[in-house]
Amino acid sequence: MIAMDATTADTAPESARLKEFAAGLIAVAPMVAGAAPFGLIFGAFAISVGLSPLAVIGMSLFVFAGSSQFIGATLWGQGAAPLLIIVTTLIVNARHALYSASLASYLKHLPQRWLIPLAHMLTDEAYAITITRFERAAERTENIHWFMFGAEMGLFVAWQTVTVIGIAAGQALMAGGGLGLDFAMSVTFIGMIVPMLRSRPMVACAITGGTLGLLLNGLPNKLGLLIAAFAAIAVGYVLETARGKSQVSA
Repeated sequence: MIAMDATTADTAPESARLKEFAAGLIAVAPMVAGAAPFGLIFGAFAISVGLSPLAVIGMSLFVFAGSSQFIGATLWGQGAAPLLIIVTTLIVNARHALYSASLASYLKHLPQRWLIPLAHMLTDEAYAITITRFERAAERTENIHWFMFGAEMGLFVAWQTVTVIGIAAGQALMAGGGLGLDFAMSVTFIGMIVPMLRSRPMVACAITGGTLGLLLNGLPNKLGLLIAAFAAIAVGYVLETARGKSQVSA
């Protein structure tokens, strides 16, 4: 009887971790289905702009940020300066600093060997379901980060898989003249942006960025895109701040 109790005590922590991990995988499954087409299109599009299959795979492995990968590949295909590509993608992913800040209190007990991979694989989708799970937890158990790990791994593995499939499709399309990739790219960005336009600051941000992007398109090294991005962020920040103050005063 004592031996059975000891065995149960030894396996309980592992069972709890696997339970949290599986819950994360299940929770993220619908989002994986939604993200998969974007990974396919990215793989095909990146090949069409001249990136090698190895470079495309490297982007998905080490960047792992859909919108930044699309923008980086686009700028590369247009011959933009490397510094511009880096700065632009950093701006696009600046929101992850806010994500990390909101998750910090739940993960501060973890060592770096956990924090580094969790930070690398953090995405919009994984954050959304993770923060919801963390906030609803009755208590902050030592295994709750396995939920986040499961959600992130589900997205990470799926993204790498569909990227490789997209590369193969892109190579086939290139052999046939690359039909439809430019159009697919435009539709992809529209699909990513439109659902985010839920407030006046977001709409103003999109209009500012789009308008300036067109007006300044002729600047060398695609500097117009960088200026448009900064201006859009500034407009969105000012309007969002003003809205916050008005809600507080009300």
